[in-house]
Amino acid sequence: MFLAGGLLATVLLAGAMTARAADALETMAAFGKDTRVLFQGDSITDGNRGRSADPNHILGHGYAFIIAAKFGAGHAERNLTFLNRGISGNTVLDLEKRWQKDTLDLKPDVLSVLIGVNDNSKGVPVEQYEQVYDRLLTAAKAANPKLKLVLCEPFGLPMGAKKAIFATWNPSLQQRQAIVARLAAKHGAALVRLQKIFTDAGSRLAPEHWIWDGVHPTYSGHQLMADEWVRTVNAFWPAAK
Repeated sequence: MFLAGGLLATVLLAGAMTARAADALETMAAFGKDTRVLFQGDSITDGNRGRSADPNHILGHGYAFIIAAKFGAGHAERNLTFLNRGISGNTVLDLEKRWQKDTLDLKPDVLSVLIGVNDNSKGVPVEQYEQVYDRLLTAAKAANPKLKLVLCEPFGLPMGAKKAIFATWNPSLQQRQAIVARLAAKHGAALVRLQKIFTDAGSRLAPEHWIWDGVHPTYSGHQLMADEWVRTVNAFWPAAK
């Protein structure tokens, strides 16, 4: 009886380990052999990333790192390259100034962009935001017609410094979210809708658990972002059956 019980425990443990391994090897059809994945944006993407070649810090400590860690390990045989060029404080106007060097010259196969919250705070007109953003995406698609685009909508919660001004700050943020959705449709991009996941999460648990200052996610918030990014990209480019 003891041996049978021990054997059963071993089988159950092996099954659990197999399930965990299968989860770790989640398929990402958008990431083919030698794919270069570039995350572009502002401080949320920057994640205090290193500016040297040190691989321990180069991707920062946010959602980009989580995604790269998962699939860099799960698809090690594909020789994936993950790059982060987010810069804290950037608006779409700042992106335009460095688009050639920090995007086009890096020759990404998958380009993920999250930009807009600083445009909102710094008063970049929504019309200009859309025009410049559209121009950047057009240039990226021209440089690589096979480019897979992932656009992440800017988001926020009434927390920290944003709490007192959220009622006046949020309407123009919502306009920018609508712009990102339009651009995603125009350019054939996957659209990662981040506002809803944070709004829903904030209704389940204290909003500060997810976003500490109204704009920047906590580590828990970055995990939400990574999960939604993966879910969206997998749905947009599903694995062949």
